[in-house]
Amino acid sequence: MIEIEINQHPLSLQELRAAWRGPVSVRLSDAARMRLTASNEKVREVLESGKEVYGVNTGFGLLANVHVGDEELDRLQENLIRSHAVGMGERLPDSIVRLVLLMKVKALAEGYSGVRPALVEALCGLINEGIYPVLPRKGSVGASGDLAPLAHLSCALIGAGNVRVDGEEKTATEALASAGIKPVRLQPKEGLALLNGTQVSTALALAAAFRTEDLLSAALVAGAMSTDALQGSDSPFDERIHAIRGHAGQQDVAAALRRLLAGSDIRASHVDCDRVQDPYSIRCQPQVMGACLDVLRSACGVLGTEASAVTDNPLVFDDAVLSGGNFHAEPVAFAADHLALAIAEIGSLCERRIALLVDPKMSGLPAFLVRESGLNSGFMMVQIVAAALASENKMLSHPASVDSIPTSANQEDHVSMATHGAARLHDMLDNTANIVAIELLSAAQGIDFHQPHTSSSLLQEAHAAIRRISPPYETDRSLKPDVDELAGLISAGHFYRYCEQILPAA
Repeated sequence: MIEIEINQHPLSLQELRAAWRGPVSVRLSDAARMRLTASNEKVREVLESGKEVYGVNTGFGLLANVHVGDEELDRLQENLIRSHAVGMGERLPDSIVRLVLLMKVKALAEGYSGVRPALVEALCGLINEGIYPVLPRKGSVGASGDLAPLAHLSCALIGAGNVRVDGEEKTATEALASAGIKPVRLQPKEGLALLNGTQVSTALALAAAFRTEDLLSAALVAGAMSTDALQGSDSPFDERIHAIRGHAGQQDVAAALRRLLAGSDIRASHVDCDRVQDPYSIRCQPQVMGACLDVLRSACGVLGTEASAVTDNPLVFDDAVLSGGNFHAEPVAFAADHLALAIAEIGSLCERRIALLVDPKMSGLPAFLVRESGLNSGFMMVQIVAAALASENKMLSHPASVDSIPTSANQEDHVSMATHGAARLHDMLDNTANIVAIELLSAAQGIDFHQPHTSSSLLQEAHAAIRRISPPYETDRSLKPDVDELAGLISAGHFYRYCEQILPAA
């Protein structure tokens, strides 16, 4: 387990990926505690001056013009949390909730939110004790903060709602007591600071980006295997072709494909064949997958910045308390929409190669990759399934950020839909992991037909991993268990190491 110190340095993609992959421990630096204390004292000063400050001694949203008396300020914050805890839908996995908690700690610890060190320490306690609030997936429009899901997170701090510990759901009261953590009694500004922020949409998008890293690696392995299975040429991956275009992702993908295919005996066996050019799904892998890699890198840059950003409102500075709109998640929405395009294209390219593999006219292999075709349908249906999933992804890739709907009695009249846009990425990733798994199975079957010739050492290693899951296809059987297990292997990051050197969070 790694320890992450919350200081003035941004959270790195490596730290964020580690927190997504498994438990981490978190501690505040002394400097962070000092910043928190100073910020909280500023809130106290403002209250003592009698000034009205949004969300501190006023109502929220359209109710900002309603003054709240000093004797009700603590209750105001608790009421905010309880009233906003109305999220819907399936529960977010612990891995994403852990990211949300980590980013919330980082945002508050910057010292612009006016909260006490004790509040942030309590959040650290949830992370360190493995207490993950139950957060519904739906209910945020990605502006004014991810209000509904963050309200559910905040409920855990005050001893309300449910949490998960070691995969078991229990009440927050029970979990806090077992861990020796006292429920927090909120003070002015603290409930609002907890609810304002883009941490849920950012965590969903970041987790999707990390999953895309795993997926892209597996897809490059699958593409290289298909190239060999189809007796395709590696000449289109020549370094000189990509250097004169200049796109970094394209060059890096071409290099990865060259490395994956280096030493292939199958390639050597047909190096002098009369085929002039391969179909685009083989020949243009660097151009398509390279563009996907560039999108992934760009998205990780945006999301990495957002992960350490202060997205609260109002913000407490040394000389003023200022209302703004850092909670508007448009950067996250755009990053999610761009990722959606990349995920859809990865799956689309894989599906096209599966279609080549099962077509004897294009592949030169037995129809549907089975020797006794006709009696056996072979890989016929899994190609149809891949086509269905690729088509569903096209529908899901429609940009979420172009949508907006006014909320809070038109006070919040333009929203980002970032949370929806980021959440749908995981459905797309599930689809694409299945498509890539189908291609890996298909390509492995195709390579078997070239025996005694073998692929490269790296691809034979990947082939062996596939064969431990799925034996050679001789007679008809359901491939669903094979696809499910292989998709799980992809999602677990098994293929990450094959292309780790070109990935943004490596």
